[in-house]
Amino acid sequence: MENLKMAKIKDILKERILVLDGAMGTMLQRYKFTEEDFRGERFKDWEHPLQGNNDLLSLTQPKAIAEVHRKYFEAGADIVETNTFSGTTIAMADYYMEEFVYDLNYESAKIARQVADEFTVKEPNKPRFVAGSIGPTNKTASMSPDVNDPGFRAVSFEELRIAYKQQVEGLLDGGADILLVETIFDTLNAKAALFAIEEVKEERGIDVPIMISGTITDASGRTLSGQTAEAFLISVSHIPMLSVGFNCALGASQLVPHLEVLSAKTDYAVSAHPNAGLPNAFGEYDETPEQMAKQIKEYVEKGLVNIVGGCCGTTPEHIAAIAQVVKDYDPRELIIFS
Repeated sequence: MENLKMAKIKDILKERILVLDGAMGTMLQRYKFTEEDFRGERFKDWEHPLQGNNDLLSLTQPKAIAEVHRKYFEAGADIVETNTFSGTTIAMADYYMEEFVYDLNYESAKIARQVADEFTVKEPNKPRFVAGSIGPTNKTASMSPDVNDPGFRAVSFEELRIAYKQQVEGLLDGGADILLVETIFDTLNAKAALFAIEEVKEERGIDVPIMISGTITDASGRTLSGQTAEAFLISVSHIPMLSVGFNCALGASQLVPHLEVLSAKTDYAVSAHPNAGLPNAFGEYDETPEQMAKQIKEYVEKGLVNIVGGCCGTTPEHIAAIAQVVKDYDPRELIIFS
């Protein structure tokens, strides 16, 4: 089954540009969920605050999560991401919820899978896919969080590997087609995730498409751990992947030079899911769907991308505008999948 999925996605990538969904967090903010809503019945007596733990909503507000996925598919997305950006024991420690990590990933993938299948049945010529979202965690393996102790590390490679492995197992068991290691600010964290994925693939005797997406964090064009776009690409290229790209931190226009580097240097598919511009003074995103789609048009006119979607601040309206633009363009040529 997995090999068939891999083959199918590769075939589609040769034919057209695939559309990824937009921001889950932006959509969930619209529901204005209270502490009580986050807790639901299952966690009503939890002794720690839970508001803000968006991944938990897959267990306590599954209908809302399904509704968000549905809206993105209706807008034209081919791939939706699971609601699991913080779905590791490392990130869930903030809420003392490490023991629920497998459940969170399994249920999140299951919800997305059911909605994807609904749409595939309705439109068999446009199959929908589920990407298991694997975020960077809230710790970094290459740098010290303590300016007075540069040798200190808040997390080890081994701790990350174990945490990511548990997340990957839950996502695959719940029905994810693709594993998306995203918003990579520290390549060492990503390497732990990729190592864990390879371990699970080997143990299960399966092949799973892997998307790798870094984040350029400032105007110097580097990741937080100091790599340029090319250095980042080189350091993850030992992994057989479906795509490599960038998301978050920057708006669509600011990503262009970095996508040009990836496009020129890799044989794999290139992905981009930028923010809706840069945040304003209130941390909100002002770029309209029309403005963002106009910038994404530059990607496709230059033949830079194979997969495109949205990150922070993007909504189904943004994805609909992007899908409308990219449908008229050929994808970036892929030699490796031919």
